[in-house]
Amino acid sequence: MIEIKDIAKAFNGKEVLKGISGTFKQGEINIVIGGSGTGKSVLLKCIIGLIKPDAGRVLYDGRDFYHSDAEMKQAIRREMGVLFQGGALFDSQTVLQNVRFPLDMLTNMSEAEKHERAEFCLERVGLAGTNDRMPSEISGGMKKRVGIARAIVMNPKYLFCDEPNSGLDPLTAVKIDELIKEITDEYEITTLIITHDMNSVMEIGQNVLFLHQGLKLWEGDNTSIAHSEVPEMNEFIFANKLLRDAAQ
Repeated sequence: MIEIKDIAKAFNGKEVLKGISGTFKQGEINIVIGGSGTGKSVLLKCIIGLIKPDAGRVLYDGRDFYHSDAEMKQAIRREMGVLFQGGALFDSQTVLQNVRFPLDMLTNMSEAEKHERAEFCLERVGLAGTNDRMPSEISGGMKKRVGIARAIVMNPKYLFCDEPNSGLDPLTAVKIDELIKEITDEYEITTLIITHDMNSVMEIGQNVLFLHQGLKLWEGDNTSIAHSEVPEMNEFIFANKLLRDAAQ
């Protein structure tokens, strides 16, 4: 479980996050939604330690990340798996090398152990037999799968996904959603997804936070969204639907 308490962040005097609090439960798909510029990505970076918030706390199963010593922070980081927007693969490395990269950097496993673990993760995401292919030789959806394999190779307790369906066709996006849900259920991971895709929210979102202009205006499960009385969220959902209809 991850708890965020009163997270605030400003850049050059402009408030981007204004006291965001929430709880992301273990074994569930937690989703943060909102339009562009609402602070979603900044919040994610504050949670995983890429940006230090100006105020607030981030608790990983009760461990206060920003009030921990270097050893504890490193231990928490090793329990994180991150799927970056676009996959963020190394173009000069093979699929297998990309997946085993965290093992090379953060473990003392033998070469055989790292190879076996990376192969297992590739098989888990449906990419068996792609070890020697380069990122330029695979599709966008396959790159996302490689990114997921790399994110889970360290057996994380916490999985973070930044716009996992960005740039994907609707069918591939559904498959990526299903894969993230399967992995969350199978390994009882605390999963946090940053997205603007309402299809993902309605299909797999179990706990949803809506951000608007740096504020959390709504929180609930995906079955409650239709009954929201928050005008800003209703407008966001309506605009999202118009975009989906136009793309079809």
